[in-house]
Amino acid sequence: MSEQRNEPQTTGDRHAVIVGAGMAGVQTAVALREQGWTGTITLLGAEPHQPYDRPPLSKAVLLGKAEGSAFEVDFASLGIDLRLGCEATRLRADEHVLETSTGPVPYDVLVVATGADPVELPGSAGVPGVHLLRTLDDAERLRPVLAGQHDVVLVGAGWIGAEVATAAREAGCRVTVVEAADRPLAGALPAEVAGHMAAWYADSGARLLTGARVAAVEEGAVLLDDGTRLPADAVVVGIGARPATGWLTDSGIALAADRSVLTDDRLRTSLPDVYAVGDCASFPSARYGERLLVHHWDNAFQGPRTVAGNIVHGTAEGPVYDPVPYFWSEQFGRFVQYAGHHGENDELIWRGDPTGAAWTVCWVRDGVLVAVLAVGRPRDLAQGRKLIERGTAVDPAKAADASVQLKAAAV
Repeated sequence: MSEQRNEPQTTGDRHAVIVGAGMAGVQTAVALREQGWTGTITLLGAEPHQPYDRPPLSKAVLLGKAEGSAFEVDFASLGIDLRLGCEATRLRADEHVLETSTGPVPYDVLVVATGADPVELPGSAGVPGVHLLRTLDDAERLRPVLAGQHDVVLVGAGWIGAEVATAAREAGCRVTVVEAADRPLAGALPAEVAGHMAAWYADSGARLLTGARVAAVEEGAVLLDDGTRLPADAVVVGIGARPATGWLTDSGIALAADRSVLTDDRLRTSLPDVYAVGDCASFPSARYGERLLVHHWDNAFQGPRTVAGNIVHGTAEGPVYDPVPYFWSEQFGRFVQYAGHHGENDELIWRGDPTGAAWTVCWVRDGVLVAVLAVGRPRDLAQGRKLIERGTAVDPAKAADASVQLKAAAV
């Protein structure tokens, strides 16, 4: 990472530009003001809508229970220049100039918060009835399909796939979920855990096809490689997301193999006066001994405080970013929460019966709790998260006893 200024500077005549008006960008702008930035703040959003929160898109907005999820932020009173419909197209870092769809924007400090883009299913672009779900417009296009109680095929049984399947079943649609792996959430959880979640689909009336690969998508149907033809009034693709960093090509900014912006532990990039935060940035975690790329709401909410602190106070006094990752998912009548980060070699400890309504999984490394997955057990999650933050060792026998509070397993 490049050397950036280590001493706080007066901010009144300086211009902070934030690219991306999602959670990470909005929270960065707010945090700058809260931490004493008196200079100009410009917040650029590629979409025409007022900045909004994304989790409701796969839930309340999709079901027509909410018209939107705009942030309750008074940008004008905070002195934040919000520019909508303004997309970043190129970075000229040597000149401290950001090129956008509406013209060049000079900056003294730049924060990249462009999030992630959904991965498209090969061969599906332009096919009528195929949907991605990232933006408010995406949700509004899909909402009337669900309201019509049509045949819906979801490609991908990850977190988004499960949430959309839940909403589609609640709306009365016939739902089929196609997953290439042998289980749902294959990229996030081991087979012995995710396997128990497969039954949730059938319990809700959804059909889950695992080990199934899409050969082609055509209007009104999805064709699998075994010859199966699935009727589909709508196809929703949820096969992952990639950092939205294509506009940074040839900018000189260092990107990882996964296309995330490489930051240091203060969320500084390889370029002077440029930071990155949220879904587009990966950061080194001393806690877990590896670089993390976290595509979840809490990371976009927490990271901006670190960015703002280092911009306003200088990196000699600014905070280091090493959170315990956290996320939640509401699916098939269950509230699923996860805190921490686990590896395939970590010891797995069950708390409760995974065939029941409420259970927890703990991951332990060298005797220390490093991750918790809680299904319908929010107290386990809250207590486990604190133990992880403190780097606490736990007694495996006590951790496995679901009748004992998880915090009592600390040793």
